[in-house]
Amino acid sequence: MAVKKKLVVLFVVDLLIVWFSSFTAYLFRFDGYVPGNYLRQFFEYSLISSVLCLLVMLYLGMYRSMWQYASIGDLLSMCKAIVISWGVSYLITLLYMDNRVPLSVAIRTLETELLLMGGVRVFWRILGRKKKADRDNKIPTLIFGAGDCGMLVARELMSSTMSDRKLVGFIDDDPQKHFLTAFHLPVLGDRYSIESVVVEHRIKEIIIAIPSAPKAVVSEIINICISTGAKVKIIPGIHDMISGKISFSTMRDVDVEDLLGRDPIKTDLVGIAEYVQNKVVLVTGAGGSIGSELCRQIAPFRPSKLLLLGHGENSIYNIEMELRRAHPHLHIEPIIADIQDRKRMDNVFAQHRPHVVFHAAAHKHVPLMEKNPSEAVKNNVFGTQNVADCADKYGTERFVLISSDKAVNPTSIMGATKRIAEMYVQSLNAQSKTKFASVRFGNVLGSRGSVIPLFKKQIASGGPVTVTHPDMVRYFMTIPEAVQLVIQAGALSKGGEIFILDMGEPVRILKLAEDLIRLSGYEPYVDIDIQFTGIREGEKLYEELLTAEEGATKTQHERIYIGKPSIISQKELDLEFARLERVLGEEPKAVKDAIENLVPILEYVS
Repeated sequence: MAVKKKLVVLFVVDLLIVWFSSFTAYLFRFDGYVPGNYLRQFFEYSLISSVLCLLVMLYLGMYRSMWQYASIGDLLSMCKAIVISWGVSYLITLLYMDNRVPLSVAIRTLETELLLMGGVRVFWRILGRKKKADRDNKIPTLIFGAGDCGMLVARELMSSTMSDRKLVGFIDDDPQKHFLTAFHLPVLGDRYSIESVVVEHRIKEIIIAIPSAPKAVVSEIINICISTGAKVKIIPGIHDMISGKISFSTMRDVDVEDLLGRDPIKTDLVGIAEYVQNKVVLVTGAGGSIGSELCRQIAPFRPSKLLLLGHGENSIYNIEMELRRAHPHLHIEPIIADIQDRKRMDNVFAQHRPHVVFHAAAHKHVPLMEKNPSEAVKNNVFGTQNVADCADKYGTERFVLISSDKAVNPTSIMGATKRIAEMYVQSLNAQSKTKFASVRFGNVLGSRGSVIPLFKKQIASGGPVTVTHPDMVRYFMTIPEAVQLVIQAGALSKGGEIFILDMGEPVRILKLAEDLIRLSGYEPYVDIDIQFTGIREGEKLYEELLTAEEGATKTQHERIYIGKPSIISQKELDLEFARLERVLGEEPKAVKDAIENLVPILEYVS
């Protein structure tokens, strides 16, 4: 009801403006004294003008607009209504009135109407915004990026009726923009000014709006921003800017992945399609973090059949339902099976005859495998042997083993069993028509067993966050990034290779924990404590991607390297595998000794 009253008031004000504009026009025309014969003309002209003006304004919906939220388009529509009604009014006076209305009177009337009606609406908009600003407790906000994207964000920030942010200004690394203004807001400096700007203007939130910048640059800026204690949000990608999707809904909180500073992977789509499209593809461990992402990224290449093999029914069901929703025409076959069951693996291969196998099923948790070495051997060694032998027996074209950087100079049971798995598929490649290859990479952010979910749970419960050692470092990739490179490596394989993925710079786990605490809105050691628990059994401070003898050569892909293949005797492997099989289920030391006959497990001293 209050809004209707305001619009009625505006209606009356417009009526008064029309009469006032006309009257002042006559006063100016006749130097302050209007002759009697023109007074009647004034009343007739004002009456016609006011009726037509209000009718046109009503027709164009000018009294349905909420002028405290009006845009330039609303003002232009108002001007159009005034000009139309003015033109028709003047034409009527020419045709039907005895005395012609002086042109100077008509023009001055139009000028005054435009000025006053527009001014009233602008004043109403400013007043409404000022009242809202005084009423709301807005968050002082800074935008990093005074380019096209930053301007789009600022425009929506300032026009959004739901926004609880108060835009203070911009930061931009371009020195030519410094001391300039946009939307009456200043560009306050470059990235090195962020800390002082945050303090001076009490900034609570920083929006990073540079979607086309290299990831390494964005990562550096994020680190500077989170060190100030302000909440940080980011525009995720340049595609949103191009398609005009920039809005508060596209903005998201900065995540740990943004801190890696890694540029998107360039993928040879043609090469991948050639070996996946219209082929039967088997993914073992398809319910796991890596396996499920392999399925997501393989599905768009339209394999003739996608086999989802896993031991856990719930995880296989979840990825099956997800893929069926996303790719309703894809032939998907869920298979509940244990890779340790050789007869079951033989049945699966005999029935489906997969052309391509991605072997992601494995036990990966280092401390758990130290306590259960027989299970590590059964799954990582003999499970891999079962799947690889079936691939060889049934004529699989390509077999890709998902390995780990922990296989290099292993200090753990898990790492040693992954190295033995690598050795087995390399030896099998020498005598098989199947192209066997391994892909070795480090930790993936967000995977099961990753430190990130653990840290997040600890932060959510108020801490402390536990880190094993202050100098612990690890290589990290995102799950989609790792899987893209795994699929790409499969396209490059000629058989027998160990592909090593470029993991970028190693990350200190302590810094990762500190960054995650800050990204959650807390201050490390103040709001959330960090405690050191000591290196766990089987762990080492840093991981390696190559043994000394493997070396590394480049491939045609800038992010994938090849380790020099080792010469492995199949007879020796068979002998040691038989020894391993005999000690399964015995004391952990006996199993570890049998593993070390194949791969020395280094004692790591911190």
